[in-house]
Amino acid sequence: DVSFARMVSTVTAVHAMPEAGVGPLLAARWQMTVSLGSHIILSCFGVAFPALIWVVHGRGIHDNDEVALGLAQRWSKVAAVLFAVGAVSGTILSFEMGLLWPEFMRRFGDVIGLPFALEGIAFFLEAIFLGIYLYGWGRMPPKLHRAMLVPITAAGVVGTFCILAVNAWMNHPSGFTILHGTVTNVQPLAAMFNSAVWLQFLHMWIGTFMVVGFLVAAVYAYGMLKGRIDSHHRLGFTVAFAFAAAGALVQPFVGHLAGVRLATAQPSKLAAIELATTTEKRAPLTIGGLLIDGEIRYAIRIPVLGSLIARSNPNGTVPGFDAIKPDDRPNDQLATMVHWSFQGMVAIGTSLMLFGAVFWLARRRGRDLLASRRFLWLCVLAGPAAVAALELGWITTEVGRQPWIAYRVMRVADAVADNNGIWVSFAVLVVVYSAMAVGSIVVLRSMARRWRDGAPLDLPTPYSPVRIERP
Repeated sequence: DVSFARMVSTVTAVHAMPEAGVGPLLAARWQMTVSLGSHIILSCFGVAFPALIWVVHGRGIHDNDEVALGLAQRWSKVAAVLFAVGAVSGTILSFEMGLLWPEFMRRFGDVIGLPFALEGIAFFLEAIFLGIYLYGWGRMPPKLHRAMLVPITAAGVVGTFCILAVNAWMNHPSGFTILHGTVTNVQPLAAMFNSAVWLQFLHMWIGTFMVVGFLVAAVYAYGMLKGRIDSHHRLGFTVAFAFAAAGALVQPFVGHLAGVRLATAQPSKLAAIELATTTEKRAPLTIGGLLIDGEIRYAIRIPVLGSLIARSNPNGTVPGFDAIKPDDRPNDQLATMVHWSFQGMVAIGTSLMLFGAVFWLARRRGRDLLASRRFLWLCVLAGPAAVAALELGWITTEVGRQPWIAYRVMRVADAVADNNGIWVSFAVLVVVYSAMAVGSIVVLRSMARRWRDGAPLDLPTPYSPVRIERP
């Protein structure tokens, strides 16, 4: 999908750095925070939802299951609505890159242009095949119709990789040389396939299945709590929750591998995550706390555990802020934000992992958890929790890189447009995004209500030719 991606461009922190004041930098950061924080959720559906539809559509074909086919058709229409809204918000983001951060794009556009171009191609392919799939119901052979989901899914994966390649490049710039202040020797493939991209892509890709799976499962769990315990709700819940639970079991391990490399790749980000003021071996794990005037306050510290988790070695060295110039690292407020965001993400992720494990163990033992209202209420809460973990993870990634838009190459303050009119565009953005959010909710609720009332899933085409009966 076109874009959750452009989270690559900047910071999600809403607290300005000291130099930001009330000028264009603060306005640009607010605008990117709102637009990217909203769009990233829609993008998850563009990446993961087609895979869920593939499963239920396949079941419908192989088992001649009308419930599964109906579910696939309903989900495809929901996907179309979310895709349309995502296309609008993604188009806005494509303009924001040049309007808000012109110096960044002017200097490094040649370096990171290739993945942006490939992501655009992937987006258009996804749109084309989604259209074919939507209008293929009853008009194509069943297996060929289902096969249209393959390029949709592949385009989502490719688009995700391309955008994550840009963000990974911002965390680990490569594929160019700076000679006398000029970017030369540009190698687009080396920039795209930088050393940080694979783990960052995998972490985000798994995250999309967790967000979509838990959100969809939450909808069906709420329906069952309202008494709609039928085969449609049970199947919709089971498929969605199975994807989410599988992702939740794997995600902490992928996240750990991605975090271990920070000690050498981005020590300032690791110091903020650990809230480490001094570099030390056998470092403690700091739980909670605030960094005030360079000192950690109100925290719980567990000896040695910090080194064990951050470096996979109890004797490992965790870098601290004492080894980094103050101007090259997040300030106290941003470091505290990174620390709390990371710990919030880990706490939610661990809870969802345990929740997923309970689900799979119960299935193996033949227990029907859907008969438990307590379990269903926890499922309802798991949806928003997965979204919160996603947002907290991106705050950790982006704010932890501060004050750099490209780590140790260009600062955020040097990349922003010198234009106070950004406050006007930010106000317009809030209005547009609020209208899209309200409109999406109204449309989806209307669709769900009509389906519950028995409305046909495949409405006639308004402009179809009139059939003439000849004698």
